[in-house]
Amino acid sequence: MNTFGTLFTLTSFGESHGPAIGGVIDGMPAGIAIDMEFVQKEMRRRRPGQSAVTTGRHEADEVEFLSGIFEGHTTGTPIGFIIRNTSQHSADYDNLRDIYRPSHADFTYQQKYGVRDHRGGGRTSARETATRCVAGALAKLALRELGITIQAYTSQVGHIALENDYTRYDLSLTESNIVRCPDPAKAREMEELILQVKSEGDTIGGIVTCVITGCPIGLGEPVFGKLHAALAGAMLSINACKGFDYGRGFDGISERGSEQNDPFTTTADGKVAPLTNRSGGIQGGISNGQPIYFRAAFKPVATQLGEQTVLDIHGTEHTLQAKGRHDPCVVPRAVPIVEAMAAITILDYYLQSGKGL
Repeated sequence: MNTFGTLFTLTSFGESHGPAIGGVIDGMPAGIAIDMEFVQKEMRRRRPGQSAVTTGRHEADEVEFLSGIFEGHTTGTPIGFIIRNTSQHSADYDNLRDIYRPSHADFTYQQKYGVRDHRGGGRTSARETATRCVAGALAKLALRELGITIQAYTSQVGHIALENDYTRYDLSLTESNIVRCPDPAKAREMEELILQVKSEGDTIGGIVTCVITGCPIGLGEPVFGKLHAALAGAMLSINACKGFDYGRGFDGISERGSEQNDPFTTTADGKVAPLTNRSGGIQGGISNGQPIYFRAAFKPVATQLGEQTVLDIHGTEHTLQAKGRHDPCVVPRAVPIVEAMAAITILDYYLQSGKGL
């Protein structure tokens, strides 16, 4: 499946070392002003080679829109786009043609399709996530008109974690450092850890926290269309994402129900609303009007620059010295991808609710 979404959809195409990657966005409401500088800014947040803690691959990631936009506004028709690949070093992967790398998709892809593109992982490469950031940027522009905002940040790298929830931090500081952490002191510790791991030829994982504000009451369904399930599916579709929780999530399993419940109160304008938000903005699969917050856990990148014992397609053992350019920690670049997938999901569910822009 190469299409994500129900009414607002992204169909992506392309491989890591092909001429280009791209996609078709369908269901985008007509009349939305497209801020190209904003779109490119979102792409720069994800692009490779942006700092010392990311991959050394350098791509401009300039988006070329082919359809669906006229005189700076969406027309309501499919929006086609491409992003040309300009920094492929395919020869770096020649020694992987017949090798199954540990914890990569090489083995499963070969078994499923009988063929695979060994250059940088081909279709399974995280290079594909650039297309998600294009769709996410457009979704954000539509959600902006509804007063819905999405902000993600790095909340943990390895053992270094923020100790408080999102309400205790100034999230406007997220982009002030290369690891995208709103706590400057913790950000420095995280950066030092990533650089240390990188110098050892190893990798490390972490957690991205995301906060959605301004979401109206009523998005999601009570059984199979639960909003939190859709967000989980969106996050777990991102390369290297291994876990998801929302609200108190896994942290709440040791608490009593009396500690976790969100009692209701009457607001100044006479409306009923939760007094607290331990539920994470979703109850019974439906948004309750409070900020939605969740966490996505990312594993350490599987590619190791040190020697590893591997098997080839014939079952013969080899010692692999990996080449190529890889992130020592995907978390800083995952922040805009998490935001993009959240934006796509929320806009899709908003349109499914029958609400108009």
